[in-house]
Amino acid sequence: MNPIWVFRKVTTNFPPWLSSLTSSSSSSSPKFILNQEQLCRLLSISGREHNFKIGSSIHCSIIKNPRFHNPINNPHISIWNSLLFLYSKCAHLYDAHKLFDEMPVRDTISFNTIISGCFKKELFNVGFDYFKLMYGSSGAYRFDRGTITTILSVCEGWEFVNVSKMIHTLVVVNGYERETTVANALITAYFCCGCSGFGRQVFVETSDRNVVTWTAMISGLAQNRYCEGSLKVFVEMRRGVVSPNTLTYLSSLLACSGLNAFKEGCQIHGLVLKLGMNTDLHIESALMDMYSKCGSVRDAWQIFESAQVLDEVSMTVILVGFVQNGCEEEAVQVFVRMVKAGIKIDPNMVSAILGVFGGDTSLAFGKQIQSMVLKKGFGSNPYVSNGLINMYSKCGELDESVKVFESMAYTNAVSWNSMIAAYARHGNASKALQLYEEMRQEGIKPTDITFLSLLHACSHVGLVTKGMEFLESMKNEYGISPRKEHYACIVDMLGRAGLLNEAKSFIESLPVKPDVQLWQALLGACSFHGNAEMGKYAAAQWSVEAPDSPVPYILMANIYSSKGRWKERAETIRRMKAVGVAKDTGTSWIEMKKRVHSFVVDDHMHPQSEVIFDALLVLFRHLTDEGYVPDKRFILRYWHDDNDDVVANSCTIRMNNLEG
Repeated sequence: MNPIWVFRKVTTNFPPWLSSLTSSSSSSSPKFILNQEQLCRLLSISGREHNFKIGSSIHCSIIKNPRFHNPINNPHISIWNSLLFLYSKCAHLYDAHKLFDEMPVRDTISFNTIISGCFKKELFNVGFDYFKLMYGSSGAYRFDRGTITTILSVCEGWEFVNVSKMIHTLVVVNGYERETTVANALITAYFCCGCSGFGRQVFVETSDRNVVTWTAMISGLAQNRYCEGSLKVFVEMRRGVVSPNTLTYLSSLLACSGLNAFKEGCQIHGLVLKLGMNTDLHIESALMDMYSKCGSVRDAWQIFESAQVLDEVSMTVILVGFVQNGCEEEAVQVFVRMVKAGIKIDPNMVSAILGVFGGDTSLAFGKQIQSMVLKKGFGSNPYVSNGLINMYSKCGELDESVKVFESMAYTNAVSWNSMIAAYARHGNASKALQLYEEMRQEGIKPTDITFLSLLHACSHVGLVTKGMEFLESMKNEYGISPRKEHYACIVDMLGRAGLLNEAKSFIESLPVKPDVQLWQALLGACSFHGNAEMGKYAAAQWSVEAPDSPVPYILMANIYSSKGRWKERAETIRRMKAVGVAKDTGTSWIEMKKRVHSFVVDDHMHPQSEVIFDALLVLFRHLTDEGYVPDKRFILRYWHDDNDDVVANSCTIRMNNLEG
């Protein structure tokens, strides 16, 4: 079949200028109306728009025309490069490789095009092989800025650290270090590889900084959790002559989210309002995330409600914001509204709503979410599966968590962490430790979350020696710096084992300033063992760190009650009232017929409260007949020793709610 006829056939529905690319004459050879420059432009447009059908038809026409396809006398390298660009852009890499091999002449653009095409298909080894061929050849294709920026653009992750350093060496040796585009690419690559120090160095050495340079620095610092430094660079930028753009403001808002910097976030919000950027979808999502992270979910909701256009990202952000701020019911309501409104639900939104589940969330609703996951085919998404593992384990269905984990075709570190945490949450330390060994055998590197779950498991079963080994392992073997959460787990582990003095000494020897988490762990252990003296010390330290918290007073009152020291208990309650803090109401709950019922102490708000109390009284009488004696150690009120069933029942209800 004549390729020219094919080309004319496929172009009959396109504009006249395209269908008249060639014209027929009495001779057998077609005559091109377009010249070389126009052909190259047409091929480039076809590549950018991924219109392979038109591009390949033009290629057929070129092959039949000796004017443009004469490898000896007139190679027309620009047309060859345009064809190479077409095949690379349209992801026809086999044809691109074949075309590249057949090219009679190559230049730098040829190599840059084929390298870029390989990288876009994540064929990194093949792309680097082409670069080696380019660098090692003595032809006319010396690598240029485009080559360098193309290679640096794929350097993301610690495994590309050496590649970034190698390219940096070539940049210096070949005199490209003063090129701003190259410096920008180096800054971005170093931060993406986790080499923040090298990224800072390149930024400092770059004299001609444009908005991309500043944004790369601000974004890189924020993404590597140097949020305070990121905001300082942003302030420095605003004092200069280069104006921030949308990406700059997005990066600064990310830094505010990482720092929980509400004041600075509000100031940046004012700037984007002044510049008219507040309606940008990405800016709106970043603002919602910032306000949510800073605990102002009301402001986040106002932005969400006032947004003219919403996308999947903004809806995911608001759901996560509700979950992070303890507004689980609101998150569920918004998600249900989205589903009923026919909004397209994506895996990220499902993963976000799975974060609401805990002991007081309806398991039936969780099962409905899993049905949606199966219906929409989200089961292969690891984030969704990880959320299902956590959901079932928090709702008490450990076996279902195991089923989800075992059915996953692909598991990552988060999957293993979720399953280890599930076993630890249910007190199955041996299984958690076994899973950790299997994780290592699979070649998956543990993270700080892995060790947090392992320490939690060791704490609940008294494996003190093993827990201390894990702390040393994460520091020495994996280079993970422990966070305060890890230290709090160690304190809890030592305290549960009765090693209160060792727990106190551990806190005092830490390289970080102790905060609420550590004193809470120590005071909790003192409450468990009834150690009033050590508890008094921990409570005092806790109150200094969090003067508005009622918990240290409540725990100390519990300790004094367990020891029958009613005077000290009364004094503790008086001090709590004097500083103006009130105890949070304890809540108990139960799920009946797909509905969660919540109760507080002496609750008469439930429509069936009288029936419930009658049933409890009957049950309590059966218990006392079987020899049950109420444990009054943690009752905050002194009760005389009597055998009145109603009084004892009331005591038991109050005790259970306080413990809950």
